[in-house]
Amino acid sequence: MRDAVKKLGGDPEKINPICPADLVIDHSIQVDFNRRSDSLKKNQDLEFERNKERFEFLKWGSQAFKNMRIIPPGSGIIHQVNLEYLARVVMDQDGYYYPDSVVGTDSHTTMIDGLGVLGWGVGGIEAEAVMLGQPISMVLPEVVGYKLLGNPQPLVTSTDIVLTVTKHLRQVGVVGKFVEFFGPGVAQLSIADRATIANMCPEYGATAAYFPVDDISIGYLIQTGRDKEKVMCTKKYLEAVGMLRDFKNSSQDPDFTQVVELDLHTVVPCCSGPKRPQDKVAVSDMKKDFETCLGAKQGFKGFQIAPDRHNTIVKFNFEGCDFELAHGSVVIAAITSCTNTSNPSVMLGAGLLAKKAVEAGLTVKPYIKTSLSPGSGVVTYYLRESGVMSYLSQLGFDVVGYGCMTCIGNSGPLPESVVAAITQGDLVAVGVLSGNRNFEGRVHPNTRANYLASPPLVIAYAIAGTIRIDFEKEPLGINASGKKIFLKDIWPTRNEIQVVEHQFVIPGMFKEVYQKIETVNESWNALDAPSDKLYTWNPKSTYIKSPPFFDGLTLALQTPKTIEDAYVLLSFGDSVTTDHISPAGNIARNSPAARYLMSRGLTPREFNSYGSRRGNDAVMARGTFANIRLVNKFIDKQGPQTVHFPSGEILDVFDAAERYKQAGHPLIVLAGKEYGAGSSRDWAAKGPFLLGVKAVLAESYERIHRSNLVGMGVIPLQYLPGEDAGSLGLTGRERYTIIIPEKLKPQMNIQIKLDTGKTFHAIMRFDTDVELTYFHNGGILNYMIRKMAS
Repeated sequence: MRDAVKKLGGDPEKINPICPADLVIDHSIQVDFNRRSDSLKKNQDLEFERNKERFEFLKWGSQAFKNMRIIPPGSGIIHQVNLEYLARVVMDQDGYYYPDSVVGTDSHTTMIDGLGVLGWGVGGIEAEAVMLGQPISMVLPEVVGYKLLGNPQPLVTSTDIVLTVTKHLRQVGVVGKFVEFFGPGVAQLSIADRATIANMCPEYGATAAYFPVDDISIGYLIQTGRDKEKVMCTKKYLEAVGMLRDFKNSSQDPDFTQVVELDLHTVVPCCSGPKRPQDKVAVSDMKKDFETCLGAKQGFKGFQIAPDRHNTIVKFNFEGCDFELAHGSVVIAAITSCTNTSNPSVMLGAGLLAKKAVEAGLTVKPYIKTSLSPGSGVVTYYLRESGVMSYLSQLGFDVVGYGCMTCIGNSGPLPESVVAAITQGDLVAVGVLSGNRNFEGRVHPNTRANYLASPPLVIAYAIAGTIRIDFEKEPLGINASGKKIFLKDIWPTRNEIQVVEHQFVIPGMFKEVYQKIETVNESWNALDAPSDKLYTWNPKSTYIKSPPFFDGLTLALQTPKTIEDAYVLLSFGDSVTTDHISPAGNIARNSPAARYLMSRGLTPREFNSYGSRRGNDAVMARGTFANIRLVNKFIDKQGPQTVHFPSGEILDVFDAAERYKQAGHPLIVLAGKEYGAGSSRDWAAKGPFLLGVKAVLAESYERIHRSNLVGMGVIPLQYLPGEDAGSLGLTGRERYTIIIPEKLKPQMNIQIKLDTGKTFHAIMRFDTDVELTYFHNGGILNYMIRKMAS
């Protein structure tokens, strides 16, 4: 942006964050090593080897911009660091007190709502504008009250509660709304439990999932080592302004647009999957549900495996020993993600279960890729001090790094013999992770079924080696003495966990870890970053490249024009996620991105991930719609391909888009409900923009993705109520002319003409006058650059 402002005659040094900007470098790590005591060091060394250019760029930014702080790699996940260290609940500035708030460039920013700080996720595009002083524009949201009653059962975890809430609120419908939790049941939940529930807010579709501050919140601030005097000032302020809540006092309950209830006593142990976080399955039903999914039609709950192949078994050899894989075999088991690793109760629960399992003589098969990636160093500290870390290690759950890792798709490679067996048998292999998202193709290319589960259940399924087990009737395993060990024999109760938590999760741990968080990484300290105010671009870099978004930008506004005779690049059904649009994980060896990197002299071992190469538009444009599980209605199989209609050829999506671009043809995308669900990934808007997509026509949008499209100047169109592609008879093979009126207003209906002669109307989803201003500027960043330059 500084380069663009300079080209337009402005002062580039005006580009600085106006509000405090904290950046925690996480989830770049791939879990390339596991089940080894030195895996943490190996992964961190490899991370710096692969990502040195990116880290130098970020370190340059921390020096070149004022009011910006960077937490180095290897420190943790931003949301957990925010919860345990950065968040203040009440700000004290120049003698004035006011409530803390935050917007973050990840949808799980909502985790901080569990502490009573109102926060939500926005796309990186919008966040950049916010840092430069641009207010957030939004339609005033409805607030849904979620009343919690009762007490959780002794064997239930916070993960079980949040997966239950996620399914419930998806059914209620809270997209674009705030959810506030209230009622006597809230008082039964720790801050870690509340943060887990607030963290998965994007999975149930809300904008924010707020837990007001109460005495438990104040106690958490003290427990995590915050200054006690400041905490007491925070409490007094909140009492004075009526913001300190007593959840047992119903007279304090606010008025809500709508109220829904959950009795915590009705929650049972559960998982979610095999393809979406809202598809909750009780643990008691997991075996039956998976076997039903095997034969069901291809879809969110189906793999369409022929009945005669349901019991296929493939033998293989790993490290000199013979093993077997079948449908439902677990090949990845990961304790990962901000959702759960911030929660001492489930992390210590996993540790206690591991201790009991080892003492009972149970083991995990060596080919299963096990990993433990905590969200902060505090977790490692209390697992070690409580004596459970060695038991986790014995089962293969060594600390492999601090970051999102498997949850975002950086699980690293599986053993070659395992991949060969999966491929040979066309097996539905399984990943089990304590994450928040399990969309197709996200966790690993070779795990077609992925289940979200609590950390203790991750270990349980790793020991069992399969998802096709009924824990109530079948043993986890048989020990060397021939004794059958059942899950109930080793499962810790909430009371057992709380005793250990109260003893070992103490303020001193938090203070010790966080007082040195910005200086503890020696590799980061040794990085030599340029000191110029303008970044010096290296044309040979395959990681960092000057983006083309501002090429040709002028101070004068260009009047938006009607989109004429656009082709449809892709036609989708429901729930196309940002993982489908812009994957963050593995770069397939036969993909356009791979071909580009090989043309630059790189080998497949050096590809790294899409997430790590997001600083290079040439890679990211080629990675757009590159998910191997993409379902495009123009193609009769899954894969990142489409039809180039002028020639009739089936091409990779990027190659087809390039053909259209060279011929001067604009493009659109057709989609169903919940388009853009999932991560707040700005490349899911930047990528289509670079491919030449001018508009998306969908039945509904997830909030952040619609905002990102607006931010890039891509028009989000929505079918009129009761209409969709089917009811309008749209095949996607037509050509579309989208009439852009001279005078625009928020959410106006516009006319769309087809080359078949058919005409229909759609809603232009610019929801505010400010968003229309961005559109007239070609996007929010163009608007900010013109504003800064003038």
